[in-house]
Amino acid sequence: MYRLAPNAKSPSLIAGVVAAAVLMGPAMAAESAPVPNFAPDSRIGWIAGDPNGENPVGQDFLQPPSGPGPVTFDKAHRYYDTAAAKRAGVTPTLRVADLSNPILQPWVIERMRKENAAVIAGKIGFTARSRCWPHGVPGFLLYPVHPIIFIQTAKEVLMTWGQDFQLRHVYLNVKHSEYPNPSWYGESVGHYENGDTLVVDTIGLNDRTYVDNYRTPHTTQLHVVERFRIIDNGAALDVRVRVEDRGAFTMPWNAVQHYRVDHRPGEVPLHEMMCAENNSDHFHQGLVPIPQSAQPDF
Repeated sequence: MYRLAPNAKSPSLIAGVVAAAVLMGPAMAAESAPVPNFAPDSRIGWIAGDPNGENPVGQDFLQPPSGPGPVTFDKAHRYYDTAAAKRAGVTPTLRVADLSNPILQPWVIERMRKENAAVIAGKIGFTARSRCWPHGVPGFLLYPVHPIIFIQTAKEVLMTWGQDFQLRHVYLNVKHSEYPNPSWYGESVGHYENGDTLVVDTIGLNDRTYVDNYRTPHTTQLHVVERFRIIDNGAALDVRVRVEDRGAFTMPWNAVQHYRVDHRPGEVPLHEMMCAENNSDHFHQGLVPIPQSAQPDF
């Protein structure tokens, strides 16, 4: 069982307040400085990926311009998602991680080696979105199906999406707690910069998520800084990510993600969709069970 936040509202209530929040706009958050508006109206969402770039679907991080970067596919087992396979005229493949990436500590390599072997043997690799589990941070950035919706207020920025309403809270212009209780999405504090950027600093994450879809584990020492910048006259977002975890990685590393505006009527305004319904292991593939509560919430 998991709870997204101690003060989280019900999905229907969250959807209901979006319109009011965007009408007030982020200007109320800082009267003395320009504030980027990630939600000009209730019909603005942000979908991961760049149809004309190297990451059309948005399920994996892009490499940074220089320096250590995220795990990608093993060169001997090139990854093709459905769209890439269609373009290349090949059969889609599953993710097998490149374990030669120098960011990985030995215990991480060994755990991922076992995951790789299972996938090569035919097992379907785990992804949080396919099994309705919390994505954590920075894994939240790798959700390609439905758009992220921003709700900006004077003291807080919320990020969510329609399917299963996973919710991130970013508390503005405050310091981290001294000892945050580890949770699925950790403790995020943030501030605005340059009139076009939201900077989010996250600690206090539990160790039950992966940092990517290659099933790269981490520890509770994980520290993530994300910079969401509005570009292309408001048509796109550029996200730069810095990841540190002395328990899992040999060095800090960086990654990039892109988003574009999503106006699809079936996706915005924010509305409720179900992830868990009809999502059982119908073909007996040994899939990770979907989250289940041990007791009713109400």
